[in-house]
Amino acid sequence: MAFRLKLVPDQTSFNFFRWQKYTFGLSAVLMALSVILLLTMGLNFGIDFRGGTTIRTESTTAFEIGDYRDALTAIPDLGDISITEVFDPTFGEDRHVAQVRIGATEGMEAMTPEQIGQVETALKEVDPNVTFAAVESVGPKVSGELIKTAIYAVLAASLGILLYIWMRFEWQFAVGGVVAIVHDVLLTMGIFSALQLRFDLSTIAALLTILGYSINDTVVVFDRLRENLIRFKNMPLVEVMNLSVNETLSRTVMTAVTTAIALFALFALGGDVIRGFVFAMLWGVFVGTYSSIYVAKNIVLWLGVKRDWSKPDPDKLPEQFTESP
Repeated sequence: MAFRLKLVPDQTSFNFFRWQKYTFGLSAVLMALSVILLLTMGLNFGIDFRGGTTIRTESTTAFEIGDYRDALTAIPDLGDISITEVFDPTFGEDRHVAQVRIGATEGMEAMTPEQIGQVETALKEVDPNVTFAAVESVGPKVSGELIKTAIYAVLAASLGILLYIWMRFEWQFAVGGVVAIVHDVLLTMGIFSALQLRFDLSTIAALLTILGYSINDTVVVFDRLRENLIRFKNMPLVEVMNLSVNETLSRTVMTAVTTAIALFALFALGGDVIRGFVFAMLWGVFVGTYSSIYVAKNIVLWLGVKRDWSKPDPDKLPEQFTESP
């Protein structure tokens, strides 16, 4: 007999609307809090969006960040300096990595080769074994264009999803799906603002991936909901929604758990280069699953929905919208 792993029983009867006011209210509060954080604290834009130069240093000996900072502050005409030590379980004992970020100054597109040479000389005085593994420069004009392009990409993806669900289902489903993905994007940007995590192009890629993951989960629930609305024409709408979510719950949980396992492995062993992307994806899997169950269908319930997708009969049109026997 083959062994089957079941995270959720085949048949469940959870009442997902029991705490409807609290779950949806929590989402509304978190969305509002995310907006406040974005307006007050802002995002910790990476070199892609802010402009400047990022230098990744490597050394065979341990170093002190304070010594690096003291050496660089003595160099004139440098922008804001941020130094972080990079920790990774894959690094050996003789590999010590730091990320030096030097922001762009007014009128400076990027650091000149002479300035980069001054930085290297200053760091070598502190640590003779230091080497520059990578140097990346982005000008303020380019970074401004990247911000606009990133915003357009997210808006275009959201609009495309809205049109797709509208054509496949009904406009109520489209509104519910878009509210769910707006919820996911806002909460992801909110936690990046609260923790001041680096927000760069890889994070934008994560946001777009989250949109696809979240709407995929939502469409699965919507598809089963539409089938059940046709099968159970006299069942109250709230009961049909509960039935639909319970019938797809096993698939939803299995998808979320298996995706999270892979992302946890990448987060622990993938290195610091992709860690921001993976963190955004992990958070997106959590909030995307939550919004598919507790946000999207609540919007559809409040807006009302057509009870029969067969050809409309003018004589029976009022009966198609009834929600009780």
